[in-house]
Amino acid sequence: MTADEYRSLALSFPEAEEREHMGHPDFRVGGKIFATLWPDDKWGMVKLTLDQQAEFMQRDPKTFEPIPGGWGAKGATKVLLPRARAAAVRLALATAWRNTAPKRLLKQFEPDK
Repeated sequence: MTADEYRSLALSFPEAEEREHMGHPDFRVGGKIFATLWPDDKWGMVKLTLDQQAEFMQRDPKTFEPIPGGWGAKGATKVLLPRARAAAVRLALATAWRNTAPKRLLKQFEPDK
């Protein structure tokens, strides 16, 4: 997967927008970050719960891993783009979006599982 493909998927969710944070793009819903794209375009981050992080890592350990340090211990999950399949990334982004989106949007959108 390319960085542009990741960006397109992230922006495909209702009211998702791209901004910049600490020198790299992030993707927000309701003003809150649900995913980022690292400046080297080789990986992104999705904001998951620890249980969700474990599930994605179990399904595809070559694509998903915890962000090093405290953020990863709270569910921030690295997505290694060169190894990633679009379906897995779309599901991870949908999960992160649902974790972050305002309740009014959740009623309008049910991502593919």
